[in-house]
Amino acid sequence: MYADGSLTHTHVSTMDRECVSLLPAVCEVLAGSGRSLPDDTSLEKLLDWFTGLTKAGGSLLEACPCLLDFISAVVSNTASDPGVLSFTLKLAGLAAATEKGFRMLQESSLLDLVFNLQRWQEAGLWEDPCLRIGWIQGLNNLLLHPKALNFFVQSDFIEPLLQLQTDTSLFVASAANQLLAHILIFFQPVSSAGCNGLDKKEEDDGRTQTSIHTAVVMTISQYLKESLVPKENKQLHQSLQILKLLALLLTQAGPPLRDKLLQTVSNPLEELVAAGCSQLTLPLMDVILAAYSRDSDERAPDQRVTRLLSSMLNINKPSGLIHAAAAFLRRGHRNTVHTARAVRILLLPLDIIADHTLLGTNTTDEHQSSVLEQLKGKTSCISLICVCLTNTPQITLMPSDVLPCPPDLIVTAVLSLLRICSGVSSSTGCSEVCRNVIGSSKVQKCALEALEALTALNSSPGVKEKINDVFTVLIKYLDDPDSDPTVLHKSYQALVKWSVCTDLSLITDQLRQDLVEVVKKRVCDMRWEVRDSTVEFLGHLQECDVSEALLGGCCTTHLLREALQDTESYVRASAVSALAKTLAHSWQQGAALGQEEGEIVSRLLEILSQDTEGFSRRAVVRYFIAWFSSSPSHSPQSSVATSCTSLLMQCVPSVLSQGSADLDWEVKVHTLELVELLMDEAFSGHRRYKKTSDTRQAPSHPYGVVSNQAFTLHTHTGQHTDGVESDLSGVLNNLVELGVVSAMLSGLVDCDRPVGLRACRLLITLRETVADDAVGVSCELPDRGWGLEIRKILGVKKSAGAREVDIAGKRCFNDDSEDCGVGVCEALRSLGLDERLDVLTQSSDHVHNSPLSLLQDILTASAAHTRPDTQAGEEVIVDCY
Repeated sequence: MYADGSLTHTHVSTMDRECVSLLPAVCEVLAGSGRSLPDDTSLEKLLDWFTGLTKAGGSLLEACPCLLDFISAVVSNTASDPGVLSFTLKLAGLAAATEKGFRMLQESSLLDLVFNLQRWQEAGLWEDPCLRIGWIQGLNNLLLHPKALNFFVQSDFIEPLLQLQTDTSLFVASAANQLLAHILIFFQPVSSAGCNGLDKKEEDDGRTQTSIHTAVVMTISQYLKESLVPKENKQLHQSLQILKLLALLLTQAGPPLRDKLLQTVSNPLEELVAAGCSQLTLPLMDVILAAYSRDSDERAPDQRVTRLLSSMLNINKPSGLIHAAAAFLRRGHRNTVHTARAVRILLLPLDIIADHTLLGTNTTDEHQSSVLEQLKGKTSCISLICVCLTNTPQITLMPSDVLPCPPDLIVTAVLSLLRICSGVSSSTGCSEVCRNVIGSSKVQKCALEALEALTALNSSPGVKEKINDVFTVLIKYLDDPDSDPTVLHKSYQALVKWSVCTDLSLITDQLRQDLVEVVKKRVCDMRWEVRDSTVEFLGHLQECDVSEALLGGCCTTHLLREALQDTESYVRASAVSALAKTLAHSWQQGAALGQEEGEIVSRLLEILSQDTEGFSRRAVVRYFIAWFSSSPSHSPQSSVATSCTSLLMQCVPSVLSQGSADLDWEVKVHTLELVELLMDEAFSGHRRYKKTSDTRQAPSHPYGVVSNQAFTLHTHTGQHTDGVESDLSGVLNNLVELGVVSAMLSGLVDCDRPVGLRACRLLITLRETVADDAVGVSCELPDRGWGLEIRKILGVKKSAGAREVDIAGKRCFNDDSEDCGVGVCEALRSLGLDERLDVLTQSSDHVHNSPLSLLQDILTASAAHTRPDTQAGEEVIVDCY
């Protein structure tokens, strides 16, 4: 029935021939009415494949001749499945995306048949959104060259496309919106400066296309003008869709098209602004700012746009007014008049509730009464205050000529708001407004985030002197038993930021003592979230080196040690992380460990071996990574070796053994990070050793031992380097004894791909470093688990004729043996590491996530459904990606 699927175009000679050979059979299945597909996404995935082939160049119809017959068969049969019909319309547009494909479809009289709107309506299929989407996206695929635009116009498709802008289906309306924007932007004429050197025919074609595009622009512009202003509330959706389209067009259109659009829609936009419809405030601002931004980039802003912007910043509805001001500031424009206006609008709610005359003395803002009335409603009050607070940090960084008050006054107002929220003070302003924010965790969180960001003002006059007021408010929040856990967390974050950015000598002794007491209380809080935040806070203070100045002899280490026994795994993990930050300085100094530190290490090893939660175990391995990275030397023979390093190296074999056998894949990956550090240290300076990186970035997850800072491994050169060159066997043997090689080998055959990939790369690095210079070094393999897997791999290699594995003077390949050793160098060559790396670097679904698998699944599903022994409703299991 269908043409042969052989490749007939030189461009696609690299295309998978097996896929193309299956296409005729697949096309027959798709065209056959009632035949089931593997799943609902099969057609979209098939279309993705065809799209990729089209983008690679060449003609899709020449590459796959059977598609022409398939398109004809499906669109000629109005009883076809709507999903297959929709797919076929999209495919036809894709096939006609090149002029050659377009001509082939026209010559076959298929183009008119595929996109004949009246035919689909008469068949009763147009009511299905699936078909409308197919029609729109088919045209979108098609409209990539002048002939396609000419076909679109001559077929009178512009009117139905405009009607689809307000389709009842949001998906259809959105697709129609995008198609309209594509037509206007893709076909807009290029400037005459770029047309030099064109022959007469090309110039005539260009003029023809320009005239066609101009006619389309006029039709669309008139539609926008007539439809922009809603006649009644139920048409708001239509206005919203058109505003989205306008914002898209004004952002991407060139000056001629943009000017034409602005000229057409300026009056309707002014009507919309005057109507003050709050649902349209942000879409309106998107349109106005899109036009304003492009004008500001290229020339002085259009007076019509400036007038619209001024109107938006003077509308009478408080909610719309404040959201419009916030939208303007987010765009980062620096027009002094409009910026000053937006700043005053956004500070107005804070000025009213905190009563700090932020807008100047003896002045009454024209919108004050309407905003005050809005703030009397609880929901609207919280919403407006939060918008104000979110923009406050940005406002304080504005130039002084747009600020109505000194920045320190804004800090004071935020502190006053926090006091009002906690109920400890009231404003001389409207008590009705104050009641709305008391106990509001949403306002408290926004205010605390603003206070944290206001540390950027620490060098501004008057702000530094606010430090005691800031600490007083934050400590009150931490001490308040009614504070929400998230509010407490935000309070801790703000406290850390202000501690780092200001002079702590200004803080009174009483405040320090109050903070110590509240920390001791909160670390024992009944809510685990509060305990977790408190432990994290202690770690952050240590990390920022302000703990001693702020908490003095608070016994941080003791508190964190107690937290290691917490019933909640998150708290235990945070405690491990905080302890690493607390002890980092003593590690770097090589200080001797006391009894308490020794007991901490014992507890950590216990957590690694016995804790049921992965968070805690991950943190323990990261702890040892940080310890190893911070210590100045790890060699027991080193002159700077201490009890600290001795204990560390005693723990390493246990950490590697437990970590590499963990059930959590992240624990195993962290264990391999420690392996890499050990290799970096062992082979430091060796000419063949290539380190991954001298500096590693700390993990960003909340239970990483080191957060937001880089740590560098302390390596040593000179005599150490010479020793490595001369005694590779000794170095490798030491790594074997520590368990480094065993950890890599177990990771290599791990079921988790990230673990196997990292281990494979490390083993390749080891292979390239030691080469054949460390013969005789062996590694014990257990006779079960990963050891058995490694022995099987080596056994296969041996039977395939590869080199026999040296086993330090004996061979061990029989299945009845106990633990035995393998020669490390020979094993590294015999494990097939390069081939394994190729497999591991591919995505885990690279086999099934392929066009070939998809086509096979379609055929398999079809065959299963047509078998006489298939029961109704019987599930067909396929590997469709």
